[in-house]
Amino acid sequence: MTDIILYSAPGTCGRVSTIVLEEAGLAFETRVIRFLKGEHKSPAFKEKNPKGKVPALEIDGAVLTENVAIIRYLAARFPEKTLLPKTSTLAEDAEITADLCFCSATLHPLVTRIRMPQFFAGPENAQAVWKAGCDAMREYFQLVEQRLANRPWWYGETWSAMDAYLYWVFWRVEGAEFPVKEYPCFCDHAGRMEERPSVLRAVAREDEMTAQLEAEGLVFTPPGVSAKP
Repeated sequence: MTDIILYSAPGTCGRVSTIVLEEAGLAFETRVIRFLKGEHKSPAFKEKNPKGKVPALEIDGAVLTENVAIIRYLAARFPEKTLLPKTSTLAEDAEITADLCFCSATLHPLVTRIRMPQFFAGPENAQAVWKAGCDAMREYFQLVEQRLANRPWWYGETWSAMDAYLYWVFWRVEGAEFPVKEYPCFCDHAGRMEERPSVLRAVAREDEMTAQLEAEGLVFTPPGVSAKP
């Protein structure tokens, strides 16, 4: 097996790819990128990912970026792991891509506005950005809630990488005072995710990265934003 290296950082959406790699049972190394030290913008890392972001996955002599591409690659490279549902038409395949893009292009930007609103409009306007992000997110959480109303996972009875991405979204906004308890089916989904061995192993890897950054004085903690004006 080719050496597999995942470049990531605690709290980031790199957790999505970590869970998927763990779910596939692949042996891989996690390398932490130190944002407070500017490693994400360093020439060395930008040789791996010119966008200066995580995750980046080094595998089979290539470096893959963006969770959607990483997930689709791993699902195709290791079909026996059933990371995504099998499809029989191009339309079905495109629908799966659309689902993953729903997480990356629709939900993820709102997560950032809810979790780190001060980055968009400064501390003085952070509350307004946070509220706008929450207001927009409610519609999509309701969509997920309805989808999960009569099924344990996004695609029914079988877990998929889509569930890993949804879980990361839930976890990130839960820690930023978004009212997740208004969506009981999504809460149950998160609970099931947190019982999966792959998720426990992914979180343990993230804890190791956090401990490493703490020892170096390089832990990044976003400033909190109160739910009340």
